[in-house]
Amino acid sequence: MDTALNTSSTSLPERPWENIQELIEAGDASLLFDFIDQMSPTETARAISRLSAENQGRLFQLLTPSDAAEIIEDISDAQAADLIEELPPEQAAAILEELDSDHLVDLLGEMDEEDAEAILGQMNPEDAEEARQFMAYPTDTAGGLMVSEFLIFPAGLTIADVLKDLQDNRETYADYHVQYFYVCDEDQRLIGVLRMHDLLFPKKSASLDSIMIRNPLTIAVESRLDELRDFFEDHDLFGAPVVDSDGRMVGVVLPESVEEARRERTDRQFLGLSGIIGGEEFRTMPLFNRAGRRLSWLSLNIVLNIIAASVIAVYQDTLAAAITLAVFLPMVSDMSGCSGNQAVAVSMRELSLGLVRPNELLRVMRKESLLGVLNGLALGMLLGGVAYLWKGNPYLGLVVGGALAANTVVAVTLGGLLPLLLKRMKMDPALVSSPLLTTVTDMCGFFFVLSFASAILPKLV
Repeated sequence: MDTALNTSSTSLPERPWENIQELIEAGDASLLFDFIDQMSPTETARAISRLSAENQGRLFQLLTPSDAAEIIEDISDAQAADLIEELPPEQAAAILEELDSDHLVDLLGEMDEEDAEAILGQMNPEDAEEARQFMAYPTDTAGGLMVSEFLIFPAGLTIADVLKDLQDNRETYADYHVQYFYVCDEDQRLIGVLRMHDLLFPKKSASLDSIMIRNPLTIAVESRLDELRDFFEDHDLFGAPVVDSDGRMVGVVLPESVEEARRERTDRQFLGLSGIIGGEEFRTMPLFNRAGRRLSWLSLNIVLNIIAASVIAVYQDTLAAAITLAVFLPMVSDMSGCSGNQAVAVSMRELSLGLVRPNELLRVMRKESLLGVLNGLALGMLLGGVAYLWKGNPYLGLVVGGALAANTVVAVTLGGLLPLLLKRMKMDPALVSSPLLTTVTDMCGFFFVLSFASAILPKLV
C-alpha cells in the first residue's frame, strides 16, 4: 500500500483530507475509519470540512453507524448537524441512535425542524419519543443538558441482584456514565443513591435500602445553567440526578456537560457581539447563508450610523467655523462608548448570576449614574486639559471636557440599564446592547460637543 495511506504511521500527513478522499474512492471502510480514528478531534473537524459535499456524504455512507457516530462526536454540533442533514433520514437516524441522549438532542436542536422530524420518524419509536421530550426543555436547563443513560433499581433488591444485572447487561451499560446507582420507588421517585464502591464491601445479601444514601442531592429539571454551575462548584460530584416537580427521576446531569454548555454560551455571545447573527458560522457553510448572517447586522449598523451622523449635519456650520472640534468628536464618542460597555458587561454578568433582576432599573440607574459622574469628571478634566495645552484656548478645553463628562454619565447609565430593559422585552441583551449603546453615545457625544461649542462659538474662533 502507498505509504501515504499507512494508518500505522506515527505521524499524520500534512493534508489528511487528501488521504481520506483516496480511501473513500477506494471504498475501504475499515482503513478509512482507522485513519480518521488516529486523528485528534480538531484535525478530524478540519479534514472533514475540506472534503467536498459529495465526499462527505460518501464518507458516512461507507462507515457503519457506530463508526460514523464516533466521528460525529469529534466535531462541533453545528458542523455535525449540517453533515447529518444531507444524509437520507434512515441513515441519519441509524447514526444518531448510536449517540448519547444529550448529544443526540443537541444535534436535532441544531437542525431545521422539518429535517429533525424526518429523522425522528425513522428512529426507534421509544428513542424518538424520548428525544422529543428532551427537546421540549430549554437548552440551558438541567432538562436540556441531562442524559437518560443511568441505572436505577428498586429498593428491595440485594447487592447480588444488582451485580448479576450489571454482568448480564455489561455490553449495554459499557457506554453509560456509571458512577452512581439510583434507588427509586415504584413511582420512579428517587429515594436513595449508591456509589460504585458501596456494592463491593457489604454482604451480597444486603438490600439496597439498607446501604443506600438517603435523601440524596438532586437538581430540579428546570434549573438554569448558572444554578447548575453553582451546584457543581459546591458539590464535588461526578453527576447529579434530575427530578421533576413530583420528585420522579428523569435524567442525570454531568459536570462536563455544564461546562461545555457554558463555553457554548460564551461563544454565542461573542459571535453575537461580533455581528454574526444566527449562531456559529464556518467557511464551509453555503455562501449566501453566511452573507445573510453578516448583512443582517451590517445593515442595521448603517441605519444606526446614519442617525448618529445626522447630528453632525445639524451642526455643520459650527463644525466648519471651529474645525478643531473634528479632532475631538471621535475621542469623546469612543471614550464614552468604552465606559458604557463596561457598564453593559457588569449588568450582563449580574443578570447571568441572578444578582440583579430586570425590574431593578432604579437601583442600577442610581449606582451607575453616580459612578458615571465620578469617572466623567475625571476623564473630562483630563481631555479638557489636553485640548487647552494643545490650542491654548480654555474655552475649547471647557467644551471638550464638559462634553466628555456629560456623555460619560449618559453612556454609563444607559449601559447599565440597557441589558435589563432588553431582558424585560424578551430580547437578547448580549446581541442588542452594544449597537444601541454605540449609536446613542455617538449621537449624544456629537450633540454635546457641537451644542456646547455653538453656545460659545465666538470664543472658539
